[in-house]
Amino acid sequence: MAGTDSAGGGGLLNGGGGGGDGPQGKRPRLGLGAAPPGNRVTVVLGAQWGDEGKGKLVDLLSLDADLVCRCQGGNNAGHTVVVDTVEYDFHLLPSGVINHNATSFIGNGVVIHLPGLFEEAEKNLKKGPGLEGWESRTVISDRAHLVFNFHQAVDGIQELQRQQQAGKNLGTTKKGIGPAYASKASRTGLRICDLLADFEEFSKKFRVLAEHYKATYPTLNIDTEAELQQLKIYAEKIRPLVKDGVYFMYQALQGPPKKILVEGANAALLDIDFGTYPFVTSSNCTVGGVCTGLGIPPHYIGKVYGVVKAYTTRVGVGTFPTEQDNEIGELLQSRGHEYGVTTGRKRRCGWLDLVLVKYAHMINGFSALAVTKLDILDAFAEIKVGVAYHLDEKRIPYFPANQELLNKVTVEYKTLPGWQCSTEEARSFSDLPPQAQGYIRFIEDYLEVPVKWIGVGKSRKSIIKLF
Repeated sequence: MAGTDSAGGGGLLNGGGGGGDGPQGKRPRLGLGAAPPGNRVTVVLGAQWGDEGKGKLVDLLSLDADLVCRCQGGNNAGHTVVVDTVEYDFHLLPSGVINHNATSFIGNGVVIHLPGLFEEAEKNLKKGPGLEGWESRTVISDRAHLVFNFHQAVDGIQELQRQQQAGKNLGTTKKGIGPAYASKASRTGLRICDLLADFEEFSKKFRVLAEHYKATYPTLNIDTEAELQQLKIYAEKIRPLVKDGVYFMYQALQGPPKKILVEGANAALLDIDFGTYPFVTSSNCTVGGVCTGLGIPPHYIGKVYGVVKAYTTRVGVGTFPTEQDNEIGELLQSRGHEYGVTTGRKRRCGWLDLVLVKYAHMINGFSALAVTKLDILDAFAEIKVGVAYHLDEKRIPYFPANQELLNKVTVEYKTLPGWQCSTEEARSFSDLPPQAQGYIRFIEDYLEVPVKWIGVGKSRKSIIKLF
């Protein structure tokens, strides 16, 4: 029967088909088995709980990039980039926006608080010339969802309710990201394309959404008309930046040769599906989020670089197996100036957890790693690294999904010698003391992933490239 798969006939999965112009009645197969034509994207992702220094690596790679993309998250993420002693803080804008020769793209997977976007730009413009003319080189997907002021207010109310009901909170940034993604999932959210189409129709939907939140949270105070007037002004400010994101990325991939860089926000252990749930963000910040957040096929993903801090930090609450709630943690915190870029909260600190990073590698398939802030370990006589988890006195080969189980694990450590001298002036691998070199090689051997970059300071110059 025509169109069926049989053992002898080339079914659809085998590339066969009905009559055609090719030999034996088969259609010619175009490039079967070969990589499809087009540009590939290079992806930078966090491999821990965020704050690994992704922005610095993106800034370095963006120096010769043509396009730098954000694919998920919102202004809950914080990236710090230091250029010529000027420290820029980015939340919604891609870190590569400092490169005046590159286009910055905010994809449909990002949720955007328009006042926050323009406030971020204004603050960074005051710091230095890096952001001058940012609008002319920024593109925003018309499918990106909007974060409203009442989303942010609801975020704070929900956090307070959790504190009162369960005695603990999630530690959100209160930027409205979770409620905005909830609106998106419940199909009541509003997008950039809605804002820029028929404003009267947009206003009707906005009022319905606002009333829904008022009914759900009686203490919520929303000045609906004032926010609509604000949004009407922002609509005209943002209109020149907005394009059909899918077609924009299609042209970038299929057009002339381009270097395309994708900047992940948050990190693997904060992923809504694979992170330490429920103490996670509301988006997919692993490699799958690149495809859904930009609207690109997976075969256009090229190199995937994981960023790993030389120790481990975490903002807010949640399980942290290698945490050092002692003098060691305090020393890491003070030497590393570990404060959240978005919240200003002090970060919890502990030893490097390679079980956790291995788990991130299982999900993302890192091509190579960047190990950041190695210089923070300069003061330690010996350095511990988490290499295995034990549960009920048995070594387990996986990273537990359940938080109660994860709370019960004991960590097996490998103790390595420290170097107790400064690495901040090192500019090549051979410049590092032998013990620091050994630390990097230990990470590579455990993960079976090469380390391509090592960070030993805050500036652009403080990165050692190994290959």
